[in-house]
Amino acid sequence: MPGQLDAIDLRILEILQRDASLSTADLAERVGLSQSPCWRRIQRLKEEGFIKATVALVDRHKLGFTMQIFAQVKMTTLSDEDRARFHRTIESIPEIMECYTVFGEMDAMLKILAPDVNWYQDFVFSTILKLPGVVDVRSIVTLTDSKSTTAVPLKVRAVR
Repeated sequence: MPGQLDAIDLRILEILQRDASLSTADLAERVGLSQSPCWRRIQRLKEEGFIKATVALVDRHKLGFTMQIFAQVKMTTLSDEDRARFHRTIESIPEIMECYTVFGEMDAMLKILAPDVNWYQDFVFSTILKLPGVVDVRSIVTLTDSKSTTAVPLKVRAVR
């Protein structure tokens, strides 16, 4: 844990991860500070990059995205320029929520939201397989979300 975070900073982060819509006055009351020092801490946490953004979490189901799919992609060897083009293209496709480079047989994993399986099938052929260097796609369709959170643990757990 970085040394510059004290217990109050951690409490602020814990509360904001659950509800970033709280007023500074409400947050200050919950952490035991007055409003001005609390506001200054929030600003410092933003400036130092501990708080990356403040966003609204939208219900994907209400917008018609009933499927969440993890697509594992196999790629050819790419030049630095092609790899950069791959990542720029990924950034421009709103249905691709996340992209990870992975070890193993496949090279990248994409988290994709889709309205239905027919749409996803078209998306694979019209979009994913046309990404720079992509030669194979394996899809994992999720059935339910047993846990879905954006909250980052604030302490590293000791493992035995």
